[in-house]
Amino acid sequence: MAATRKLFEEVGESTPRARPAGGMIDGPGAGSRTAVRAWLVALFVLVVVMIAVGGLTRLTDSGLSITEWRPVTGAIPPMSEADWAAEFEKYRASPQYLHQNRGMSLEEFRFIYWWEWGHRQLGRLIGLVWAAGLVALWATRRIPAGWTGRLLGLGVLGGAQGAIGWWMVASGLEGEMVSVASYRLAVHLGLAFVILGLIAWFVYQLGRPAAALLQARRNREAPLAALAAATAGLAFLQILLGALVAGIDAGRGFTDWPLMAGGFLPPDPFWIEPLWRNFFENAGLVQFVHRMGGYLLLAAGLALWWRSRSSPHPRTRASGNMMAAMLLLQVGIGIVTVMHSAPLALALLHQLGAVALWAMILRLRFLALYPVAASVRGGP
Repeated sequence: MAATRKLFEEVGESTPRARPAGGMIDGPGAGSRTAVRAWLVALFVLVVVMIAVGGLTRLTDSGLSITEWRPVTGAIPPMSEADWAAEFEKYRASPQYLHQNRGMSLEEFRFIYWWEWGHRQLGRLIGLVWAAGLVALWATRRIPAGWTGRLLGLGVLGGAQGAIGWWMVASGLEGEMVSVASYRLAVHLGLAFVILGLIAWFVYQLGRPAAALLQARRNREAPLAALAAATAGLAFLQILLGALVAGIDAGRGFTDWPLMAGGFLPPDPFWIEPLWRNFFENAGLVQFVHRMGGYLLLAAGLALWWRSRSSPHPRTRASGNMMAAMLLLQVGIGIVTVMHSAPLALALLHQLGAVALWAMILRLRFLALYPVAASVRGGP
């Protein structure tokens, strides 16, 4: 005979309560977001280093020292004096040697060769880290649902970046070219920032549970997100303009500021024919356009910061403050770089500043779309 229950007795008091089962969004793979995020952070750091090394390779005029594209066998550098002599002989037939570096010694060649070899080797390392990480995550079933295509896409873009890199280098091995075509350099750098931006966005997404992101999406600040998107577009354009400046060393002339050679416009801004070539090959006009782009980005960035101050979310406001501070710093570094004729250290610092600003603008947009609500106690 069953025992009589008391009127106020807890039902199932002696048996553990079953926990409610989560939905698909919290199903298998949700706990692996941290692992994927850590792998992406490693890739982000490597891409930043790649951008820095690429900038140094350009600034040291080392990018044309290797005249062949050998994706696999090119990983092995010259191992003997005969190998070095053979590589040097190939370079001696290039336009850069004939028109700019004629008489260069083998030791001087080794210096520029190692820069370019290191740049290409770093690209191979990034590809290896991507492939090994993706295979390991897939084999251990740690890729969250819906993320496989996104992670594969990063590898496809990385492969395209390698091909574009050679397309860029090949432009400097023809005719009387002593450097790569500036517009190809802009494409190469632009794709690097696209990859960097995608990795950063994925890292932001994986930093919070999928369910929390869905909940946060309901409180998105659409006007702020739209303004952040427009500012990101201007920042990307300014990055491309900066690549054009670097491609023809336009930052090493016209060292006065805010004027250029004493005037608003540089002298002879349209002397090259046809007219459109001036925007790619006229050092004065290219630097002028980059300056104007900087002023436009400054105005848009400050407008974005002002709008972010009215956000009800403390973390969004803090992100806006950080972005504005980085923007002002980047503008200052750019001005100092021009006024000192773009020395290597300042030029590299300016490029890394662009990386930081790019990531901060994207983070502010992410927080506008997926705000972190403040707790009742006022904490984030």
